[in-house]
Amino acid sequence: MADFSQVVFDFFWFTILILLPGGAFAVLLHFLLSLPMHRRDRALFFLDLLETVLQRGQPVEPAIISAAENHDRGIGVRFFMVAAHVEGGARLDGALEEVPTFLPPQVNAILHAGGKLGDLNRVLPACREVLRVAPDTVRTTMYYMVAILMLFAPIAIGLIGLLSTFVIPRFKAVAEGTGARLWPLTTFVFGLNNSHILVGFEVLVFLALATVVLIYLGGPGFVRRFQFRRVPVVDWITWHVPWKRKKLLRTFSAMLAVLLDGGVPEAEAVRLAGDCTVNEIGQRRAQRVITALEQGTKLNEAVRAFDDNGEFHWRLTNAIHGAGTRGGFLRALRGWHEALEAKAFQQEETATHALTSGLVILNGLVVALIATAMFGLLIAILRNEM
Repeated sequence: MADFSQVVFDFFWFTILILLPGGAFAVLLHFLLSLPMHRRDRALFFLDLLETVLQRGQPVEPAIISAAENHDRGIGVRFFMVAAHVEGGARLDGALEEVPTFLPPQVNAILHAGGKLGDLNRVLPACREVLRVAPDTVRTTMYYMVAILMLFAPIAIGLIGLLSTFVIPRFKAVAEGTGARLWPLTTFVFGLNNSHILVGFEVLVFLALATVVLIYLGGPGFVRRFQFRRVPVVDWITWHVPWKRKKLLRTFSAMLAVLLDGGVPEAEAVRLAGDCTVNEIGQRRAQRVITALEQGTKLNEAVRAFDDNGEFHWRLTNAIHGAGTRGGFLRALRGWHEALEAKAFQQEETATHALTSGLVILNGLVVALIATAMFGLLIAILRNEM
């Protein structure tokens, strides 16, 4: 009977100390990792709703109100906020402006351009391109980074801090008492401030990793909250990240093709396509294209101001020759858009693998440095006693 009570007691504390915290951590991790996918699924649901209604030739606003009346929690609270504004008399554009976090910024801008064009159905494929999910390898790497951030990085910081505060000073005192001759590496690691430098390094790595994970979990709408009004730091960084820049170029090119195929004047099409990038650097470059057009430059030459590589110029030049039919621009440029997307995914995958591998290697070097210093101290003490 006593053995059974002991088993129950041990199982109780195992549940309290291991199972419950582990389960809570797993639930929290799953919730965080699923946030970007939930946002994407809700946006795709909204696009599916728009496409279905537009294909039937029905107005969009009553369909949004009708969908909200089903009270399906899976579509998110922001959809109900949009529906509430629509029910209050707002048009679709106005309702989306009132709830800017419901859809990603680029999707909002593309739908606004579709409203200007008078054909939302034409811009829906461009919206879906923006929502295209990253490759499985990229998502797996991001999940791995979140796991490292929430579990291993704080543990590493705590262990190194404990070693620096309690263990290393004791070993130093023993070494000084025995007069042991320490290795140069041990002397360096056990220096007065060097151990604290290692802790600080781990904290910096943790903060860098936390920033990347926060950007991934928060999404583009969250990142733009850190945009300064006069100095577009976020947009500048985004423009100079290779894969982000390719995606911005793809968005600009796709929307420009859609608008030109819809008969929008070139200058207005360039302005709306620049707005669809939701990037101030891209909008400034679009304005340069408009300025060149006003000076009499042809469109295929004017777009050199948007793309420094010149590839957009000759791609658009070739597209102009095949744009005689409806949808000619978009059809002619579709292959290039797919190539831009593939290159962007490849660069993103390479960067995420390099980042995670680099962090693992750096953490391994720090641990190896401390372990080598500790063993060097023990060897020095044992040799001195012999």
